[in-house]
Amino acid sequence: MSLRLEKVVKAFGNPPVEIIKGVSFDLKDGEFVSLTGKSGSGKSTLLYMMSTLDNPTSGRVFLEDQEITAMRSRELHRFRNRHMGFIFQYHYLLPEFTALENVLIPAIKAGNVAEKREYAMQLLESFDLKDRMHNVPGKLSGGESQRVAIARALIMNPQYIFADEPTGSLDSANAQNVMSIFQKINREHGCTIVYVTHDPEFAALAQKQIFLVDGQVKNIEVKKRAASRR
Repeated sequence: MSLRLEKVVKAFGNPPVEIIKGVSFDLKDGEFVSLTGKSGSGKSTLLYMMSTLDNPTSGRVFLEDQEITAMRSRELHRFRNRHMGFIFQYHYLLPEFTALENVLIPAIKAGNVAEKREYAMQLLESFDLKDRMHNVPGKLSGGESQRVAIARALIMNPQYIFADEPTGSLDSANAQNVMSIFQKINREHGCTIVYVTHDPEFAALAQKQIFLVDGQVKNIEVKKRAASRR
């Protein structure tokens, strides 16, 4: 198994209020997973703990049998940069960097820009951005910027991709394009993808759907294969 949660709890405030209430489940390598539920059910909070961007109040999170909740900060940062990709509802591109330079940011942190530059260009070309790679974000559309953000998440060939409402700010055509890209990445690269969505049709594309209700897993639905959206 690639990712395991054991009795994970997340509480905020004083007195503390539990947002995530003792969640336990595991994911296998290469799964395509959606996190769904009503607003306030704890989807994004859970995703952030799964992806190491936040720590649980109690409980443990394992990736590749490593307890990431016990890692030191520097070790965790190195693990995250080399093995994980993150995609958010907003692209968070650096405005003064070109699309190509934005894609290369994780490689800059890892110190291997030279060997990743050609791959970054290939990614942008595969996302129909060959003619836009030297544009800054202000010269890109919302859909183009989100595709750049996806390329940035892929540049280190991560084992895991975590996406928080990646289609939430996009129009219908671009949203469908992003989900098609996710399916292709999962199918061709074999990486584990976990994404939060409010869209029931996009949620249904997943091989595994995890439904949250009031901070608890209400149901996990597993399919043999991810569906296709035409």
